[in-house]
Amino acid sequence: MDNNSNSLTVVKSNKVVEASYMLSLAEQRVLLCCIAQIDSTAVLTESYRFEVTAAGISDLVGIENRSSMYRDLKIASEKLYERSVIIDDPEPDNPKITQRKTRWISSIDYMPGEGKVVLCFAVDIIPYLSQLSREFTQYKLAHVASFESVYSIRLYELLVQWISIGQREIEVDWFKRQFQVDDKYSRVVDLKKRVIDPAIREINQYSNFWVRYEQRKTGRTITHFNFEFGLKDAPKPHKQLTDEEINRQAKPGETKAAVIARLTGTSLADFAKPGETFEQVLDRKKMLAEVKKGLK
Repeated sequence: MDNNSNSLTVVKSNKVVEASYMLSLAEQRVLLCCIAQIDSTAVLTESYRFEVTAAGISDLVGIENRSSMYRDLKIASEKLYERSVIIDDPEPDNPKITQRKTRWISSIDYMPGEGKVVLCFAVDIIPYLSQLSREFTQYKLAHVASFESVYSIRLYELLVQWISIGQREIEVDWFKRQFQVDDKYSRVVDLKKRVIDPAIREINQYSNFWVRYEQRKTGRTITHFNFEFGLKDAPKPHKQLTDEEINRQAKPGETKAAVIARLTGTSLADFAKPGETFEQVLDRKKMLAEVKKGLK
C-alpha cells in the first residue's frame, strides 16, 4: 500500500455506495486502503491480492504510537472477513434478482514480521470495484482519513455522488435501512444526534466539502433530509429562506433583514435598518459603496 494517502483514490460503483452494510471505522479504513489500490478501469480477478500495512494505516490517520497497530489491523481485517453487504438490484438486466448478499473479502494472509496483512476480495463484490466506466463514485482517500465517526465516510460518499448538483434529498427510512441503524435509532431526533450531526461536523472540519441540511415533513412526520453541499474552495450559494423559517429563527427585536443576513452569512445584520427588506439593505449598501468610490 502506498503510504502517501494524497495519491490514493477510492472508486466504487454507485451500487456499493448505496448498499446496505455496517462497518466499524477500523474496518472501513482497511477496506478503503484496499479499494484505493485498484485500477477501476482494469480487470480485477479473485486472485488479486492487496497489502495493507500497520505503518500505512498509522500514516493515513496520523497515529504516532504504532505499538499496537498490527494487532489492531489484524483484528479489523478479521472482523471485515465476517462482514457482508447487501446490494439492491445487482443486475439491471435481470430484474428478478432484487438483492444480492456477499462478503467483502474471501481470504486473509498474515505477515506479522512485516506488519502487514494481505487480502483478496470476494468474487461477487469485484464487479462493483473494477472495470467501472459509468455510475461510479470516486474521491481522494485523504479526504476521509481523519474521520472518527463510523457514519461520516458513508454520508460523504452519498454526497460525492451528487457533487455536480450540490443537493440531495434522502428518505429517512432508506437512510436508516442502508446504514443498518433502523433498530438502533427509531426516533429521528436520536438519528440526527448520533449519526447525521456528528458526520456533518467531521465532513465540514476534515474533508474538502462543506455541507448543511434541513429536514422535510410529510404531515407531522419527518420523512426526508435535504442536504446542500459543495467544495470548500467554491463559493457557497445563498440559502433561500421562507417567511416561516425567518419568523422561526428571528431573535427578539430582530428585523427581517437582520435575520436573513445572519442566517445566510452576508454580514449585513448590523447594517440593516428597522423594517428594511434584505434586498433594500443590499441596494443601500451598494449605493453607498458607489458614492464612496466617487468621492475618492
